[in-house]
Amino acid sequence: MTPANATQFRTLLILGRVSNLPTVWSNCLAGWWLGGGGNFWKLPLLLLGVSLLYTGGMFLNDAFDVDFDRQRRPGRPIPSAKISVEKTRRFGFAQLALGLALLLFAGKTTGALGVVLAAFLLLYNVTHKFVTAAPWLMGACRFWIYLIAGAAGAAGLTGWPIYCGAALALYIAGLSYVLRRERFRGKISFQPFLLLLAPVALAMTMNTGGYRRTALGISVMLGLWIAFNARILFATGAANAERIVAGLLAGIILVDWLAVAPQCPGWLNVILPVLFVVTKISQQFIPAT
Repeated sequence: MTPANATQFRTLLILGRVSNLPTVWSNCLAGWWLGGGGNFWKLPLLLLGVSLLYTGGMFLNDAFDVDFDRQRRPGRPIPSAKISVEKTRRFGFAQLALGLALLLFAGKTTGALGVVLAAFLLLYNVTHKFVTAAPWLMGACRFWIYLIAGAAGAAGLTGWPIYCGAALALYIAGLSYVLRRERFRGKISFQPFLLLLAPVALAMTMNTGGYRRTALGISVMLGLWIAFNARILFATGAANAERIVAGLLAGIILVDWLAVAPQCPGWLNVILPVLFVVTKISQQFIPAT
């Protein structure tokens, strides 16, 4: 690979925020398991299809945010002239189309829900800079991933993917409020961090007996991770906000682990921590936001 090709490839990785893809894969694995697992032949279609929707949405995010980035983030690929707006837009829509096709192959329900997710991704990208409810739109995008993955499971779309997807959506909304603080350098309160604890509240409410004890251990891990990142923000201020957001994005995998913890198979207990480590390592090379 020539230096020019390597630079272009890195530009595409940055546009797609691929360092966060392990969090998408953990969403898919958790939602699929909560939907009854099985149907292993659907997993590659699910993982690749949703991944393409995610990266396509990220490409379009840069395309729609180009004016903002020219003012506030001139180092992003489009303002720094590493890629054009037109090419970024074409790549983004192409990935959305391919992702939807793969989900349709996995089933009519997954395909239909994929269309809804794509619509929410577009709605978020178009409105998030001027709509105050944008954090909730971002949360809804991850909620639909859980539903898509649950529909791919052997039991189909049951209550568990819906409940756990809703808890993840609240976590993402809290994370997004912190992200907006990074973008606009506004004042932040503790309220967003309360939303980040929604998965813990659900786990302690829905699980009983031995299941609750299992969930408690991962709840403590998630709570400590949130507290660690919150400490950095309130102790050192805006200069570290991007680092906080990256840490909270990695915490999505802990949320997914908590969702499946009560009856988590051994192989998922290995894969999810590995995905967490991979996310943190890859964030050192590809910016998370």
